[in-house]
Amino acid sequence: MSEGPVQQRRPQPAVPLLEEQRVGEILAAVPERGHWRYRPRRVGIVWRSRTFRIVAVCAVLALCGLAILALVRDQTGTEGFLVGLGLAVLPVPLLLAAFRWLDRVEPAPWRNLLFALAWGAFAAALIAILANSFATRWIATATADQSNADTLGAAVIAPVVEESAKAAAVLLVFLFRRRDFNGVVDGIVVAGFTATGFAFTENILYLGNAFGEDQQIGTSGVVSVTAATFFVRAVMSPFAHPLFTVLTGTGFGLAAAGARNRRFRRVALPLLGLVLAMGMHALWNGSASFGPYAFYAVYGVFMVPAFGLVTWLAIWSRRRELRALAAELPAYAAAGWLTPAEPVALSSMRARGMARDVARHRHSLGTGGGWAAPYGPGPAPAYGPMPAPVYGPAPVPPYNAAPAPSYGPAPATAYGTGHGHGYAAARVAAQDKARAKARGKAAARTVAEYESFATSLASLRRQARRGTAGPDFAAREAELLHHLWQRRDVAAPALTYAAQATGLLRPPPPPPSPFPPPHQTYGVGYNPYRTPPR
Repeated sequence: MSEGPVQQRRPQPAVPLLEEQRVGEILAAVPERGHWRYRPRRVGIVWRSRTFRIVAVCAVLALCGLAILALVRDQTGTEGFLVGLGLAVLPVPLLLAAFRWLDRVEPAPWRNLLFALAWGAFAAALIAILANSFATRWIATATADQSNADTLGAAVIAPVVEESAKAAAVLLVFLFRRRDFNGVVDGIVVAGFTATGFAFTENILYLGNAFGEDQQIGTSGVVSVTAATFFVRAVMSPFAHPLFTVLTGTGFGLAAAGARNRRFRRVALPLLGLVLAMGMHALWNGSASFGPYAFYAVYGVFMVPAFGLVTWLAIWSRRRELRALAAELPAYAAAGWLTPAEPVALSSMRARGMARDVARHRHSLGTGGGWAAPYGPGPAPAYGPMPAPVYGPAPVPPYNAAPAPSYGPAPATAYGTGHGHGYAAARVAAQDKARAKARGKAAARTVAEYESFATSLASLRRQARRGTAGPDFAAREAELLHHLWQRRDVAAPALTYAAQATGLLRPPPPPPSPFPPPHQTYGVGYNPYRTPPR
């Protein structure tokens, strides 16, 4: 067979290529951005958006919350769920207030604490209830012994699963909010909030099941199972779960306080804290199977001393932070950023609270500038050029802008002063009182912010001396000094007054007298009431 004629391909017209030598002419002919037909694709921008991350985290926690509440309601019933919810919420405010009180020196941002609380109540509780149920059913199927499966699940599986789920919140804050995680106190507070949320959800389950048991057997009052469960979990040992997880938080806090180049320590200390938390949790859960009095023995011999030891460690760590303020801030006082009295006042919780109260009172009366300090007036207004930071270069504008003026008397009202009687005068008085109260709250808030920024500055300088501050130390120092400078006119007089009023700052010595003492003029032993002068 002969093949058909092969069609010859026609030569395609040559496409001219842009020459590199004409780059200026080519770029000048490009249309403006509004007339572009081809726009650059935004690849991966959504995942890097801060708003997207916040929405994603909130959505995940909300879904976990709905799922865990549905599971708990399915096990306890609607009535038992409501009873358990009402009883389980009672110890939560006390525990949260205790951890927040511990974090008064350098308070952690509320967004971190709320995330930890929500993670413990929703995500960690959901992981624990699903994993514990699956492990218990698997052990019961493998061993054909339901009672042994329940014991192993409570003493072995539950501590590992629950403490790992709660430790995940501390790990996330440690990794993604590293600037707010500086030491042992931060680890204890984050771990305490996480464990409090977890204990809240777990108490709903236990109290709801106890109420359902009471409904079946017909008991009520003090002798009911619900009352006994509430006494053991909410009155006798509300600190059980927080105590376990605080051990993990302490390990993360010690790792955060160490140098960045010590990688073994940064990994080993959190793992050690997690293992200790699992061990104490296993001992607590397994104490009921050791004997009738084993629970009380474990409670008295291990739990109470461990709780006291952790409490002492937390308070000691907070005092150490206050001592760091007194040791690090005098360098900034010598450089002119702070007054000599401020490091003394900032290192005392009593003086810090008094400074806020006095600022609120003074500025609500419109006399913020007239400080009747026990040992003289406060410092002069901080106008003028900013001094150089201790370590880095001086802040550039807008950091070198003039500070905001201090709060003064209220502006004149539309009615004038002393005009009218009756309703108009009462309205003017109410408006003046509201403005005065707002000025006082603003001044107290300014002092509180000043104290927080000064504490962060001292912590940053301590990290710099230890080599753990990071490469952005100079920028962070300049930012903190800028915040302090803006609030200095309001906070510095209040802190100086507090340092003097609390007795932390001694009065200056009296000036030397221009007249010589009597014994130098009349001789030793001169008595004007017995011997006439010569």
